[in-house]
Amino acid sequence: MSKPKHMLQTEVAGIRMKNPVMAASGTFGFGVEYREFLDLNQIGAIVVKGITLKPRAGNCGRRIAETPAGILNAIGLENPGVEALIDDILPTLRDFDVPVLVNISGNTVEEYGELAKRLDKTGIAGIEINISCPNVKEGGIAFGTNGDSAAAVVKTVKANTALPVITKLSPNVTDIVAMALAVEAAGSDAISLINTLVGMAVDIHSWRPVLGNVVGGLSGPAVKPVALRMVWQVCQAVKIPVIGMGGIMTAEDAIEFMLAGASAVMVGTANFVDPQTIEKVVTGLEEYVVERDLSCIQDVVGKLKVN
Repeated sequence: MSKPKHMLQTEVAGIRMKNPVMAASGTFGFGVEYREFLDLNQIGAIVVKGITLKPRAGNCGRRIAETPAGILNAIGLENPGVEALIDDILPTLRDFDVPVLVNISGNTVEEYGELAKRLDKTGIAGIEINISCPNVKEGGIAFGTNGDSAAAVVKTVKANTALPVITKLSPNVTDIVAMALAVEAAGSDAISLINTLVGMAVDIHSWRPVLGNVVGGLSGPAVKPVALRMVWQVCQAVKIPVIGMGGIMTAEDAIEFMLAGASAVMVGTANFVDPQTIEKVVTGLEEYVVERDLSCIQDVVGKLKVN
């Protein structure tokens, strides 16, 4: 006999969810694209694809390449811009009983602030900050690789919205804990990690890079051990909630991240392999709670036995 659905209920940074399984930005479109494959009302939350102030066409050439146990992508943040999101897309999501978060990207600190301001009163549940973008005022160095730059973005976003703010950390850093502490000190309400690892693929027949952008972001099961390690390290260091992601394909994967300290998880690349993955992960978590005779799924959070 299964336990009540509320055994999976989760709250992260004030965002109440039916379960801790969220759809990761960049892998789930704007959510509505998946409505024919699964019940969107049963997802913990949807994080829509990255949004910028103005529409972006994205990168030229090939954008996705399959790799052993993963994919490389170099989409280039193709999106219709924040105004189209607000006017045309968000209204279509109001038909569903699921929290919607918007992932934002900017070229300057000021752009992040403007995005937060425009989204503040739109009825969304929260904002996820993509700090893996290049800071054009600092020679193109990604915000997410410099603690001061990342903190500046978080402070500006927080100053322009009353919504919960989640900062998505890049794994392409020397010290992930230092970055987590920097955004926590700047006021981030929660942290999500990891974003993609930088990688590339080469065509030995043409002697050219496979991706039009040469390099791209690696995701999928191949990155899971790295993601799990980073989530565990960050959870040991910060007091704010952590959302784990990186190669989650099954309920077992999700439980690993929660044992390492994540309060919730995001499913990304797996959505391309099987668009019903999130539903299957949720079902697996329900079964795990019953099998282990737990009172709720949060009983496993941070319970990793390292000694």
